[in-house]
Amino acid sequence: MKIVGLTGGIGSGKSTVAAMFAGFGVPVYDSDAEAKKLMGNSQGIKRKIVTLLGEDSYRDGELDRAYISQRVFKDPRLLEALNAIVHPAVRKHFRSWAKEQRSGYVIQEAAIIFENGTHGSYDHVILVTAPVEKRIQRVVERDGVDREKVIDRIQNQWDDAKKIALADFVIVNSDLEKTAAQVAEIHWELLKIKP
Repeated sequence: MKIVGLTGGIGSGKSTVAAMFAGFGVPVYDSDAEAKKLMGNSQGIKRKIVTLLGEDSYRDGELDRAYISQRVFKDPRLLEALNAIVHPAVRKHFRSWAKEQRSGYVIQEAAIIFENGTHGSYDHVILVTAPVEKRIQRVVERDGVDREKVIDRIQNQWDDAKKIALADFVIVNSDLEKTAAQVAEIHWELLKIKP
């Protein structure tokens, strides 16, 4: 079975594209959602996060995402340290999940496949892009955050041009009909490629 990475900067529309692949019956693993579950449920990960970011990382036993975001997106070293705690646990969980799937390929949706150097561990990587202004607008509307916070997060991710050079497939997600056509084309192409 082929392992396909699906990535893109914040607000690019990864989740929309992932849902389109799921519509073809492709199993999709949402790394962000699974990371949140692990950060909330794993006592070992909780201890490490509290050691790194302090007791305020959890309120009444629940992960305080706003506090953590505020701390790490302004400090690249803290972000790197947090990723070093969470990403290996997510990778391990994904590998066991993937073994249970029965399909031509599976997709792991993850925001920073290129930034964390894991792109070589996939058979193929799909990059979702969108114009920066559209990305900012989507995140402001979706998360109810300030433009400046979104721009901070964008600046912590690689520029699309750098990622395009490394991606096997690129989906430009600015018009849903065109995006759906690109997803269909890539889906059938992936099914044709031998593992």
